[in-house]
Amino acid sequence: MKILAFSDVHDDSEVIKGLCKKAVKENVDLLLSAGDFGNFGYGLNSALAKFNIGKQILAIPGNHETSEQLLKAEKKFKFLTVIHLKSLTVKDVLFFGCGGALFTPFHTVNEFSEDEFQEFLEEFDSSQRKEAKKFVFVMHQPPYNTKLDMLSEHIGSKSLREFILKNKPDYAFCGHFHEHMNEEDKINNTRIINPGSSGTIIEI
Repeated sequence: MKILAFSDVHDDSEVIKGLCKKAVKENVDLLLSAGDFGNFGYGLNSALAKFNIGKQILAIPGNHETSEQLLKAEKKFKFLTVIHLKSLTVKDVLFFGCGGALFTPFHTVNEFSEDEFQEFLEEFDSSQRKEAKKFVFVMHQPPYNTKLDMLSEHIGSKSLREFILKNKPDYAFCGHFHEHMNEEDKINNTRIINPGSSGTIIEI
């Protein structure tokens, strides 16, 4: 399975145009979004309308759209499948997502505490992990203590890190920090990837 993962497009027409061209040229099986289609609760539908290229998108909300907004958009855009706190298996690959971000100084529309993230992650049925050949975890907030959450200090989520250590996904995609777009790290054997707004191709 060939996947084009991306994050943080923020309704930028040129960025989305580039992603769509890459998706068609590479003939990907699906697109995978780690959130932030719009800006401060606006621009979600505008961004999604630009992705109408006949490819399925699996997505979670970032901190610039809520899960409710994304679920409402799912009814409008038939190519969109929301996997926030949901599991979905495609060709023996298990996907599970957890959107939103830890609290920020910018008071965006989809922010949570560490305790709330821990509660969200309890929605995952770990028995599905054993049945799948591969497991892909999608989050917006980076996990704690990697290259991808380092600004002046590590400010990622400890709950997301614990989830990765416990459930051992093969791939974990995140976004949020634009400073680390198109970078990756590892937590044990899990590849942690910020695919950036330009997107990263992964073959599973």
